[in-house]
Amino acid sequence: MGVKNAMTADFLRSAYGGESMAHMRYLIWGEAAEKDGFPNIGRLFKGIAYAEWIHAKNHFTVLKDQAGDYTVAAGAVFGHTNIVQNLQGALNGELHEIDQMYPVYFETAKYQQEKDAQRSFHYALEAEKIHAELFTQALELAKEEQDIGSETIYICPICGFTELGDHVDQCPICGAKKEVFKGF
Repeated sequence: MGVKNAMTADFLRSAYGGESMAHMRYLIWGEAAEKDGFPNIGRLFKGIAYAEWIHAKNHFTVLKDQAGDYTVAAGAVFGHTNIVQNLQGALNGELHEIDQMYPVYFETAKYQQEKDAQRSFHYALEAEKIHAELFTQALELAKEEQDIGSETIYICPICGFTELGDHVDQCPICGAKKEVFKGF
């Protein structure tokens, strides 16, 4: 049916822009982490980059009938210095999405009865909460010059749910079976 409301469409484009930038930033920071001797934090960045790509793809897909040129403004951290600052930048971005961006976007989509946008925003919000926890744990270890453990990082390809290790039979956010999860 497509997005009917301009505000929800603007929010989807903004979220798409932010998730796209997070995707690229995390790939860059993952590569830097590996070079700096933190291969598992590097995998964490790369796994979460994939989750951010899923969020961007979901937002883009909801906008399927909104063809045309749009200026998309989204805040983002730029540059990279060291593992601790990169993890802090990632954590700050996730917290912004959890505390400010996605709650407003979700409630607007709900008010405007935009079911597909609600689902896309909900998936992203719930996954970002997990990302913030994982970045917090990695940050504390990196401050002590330690890497995270070597467990496989699993990402749900539907909603971006992320977990360390193999502990669920299905995604707690969207219900996808663990067999479809991508491992990093």
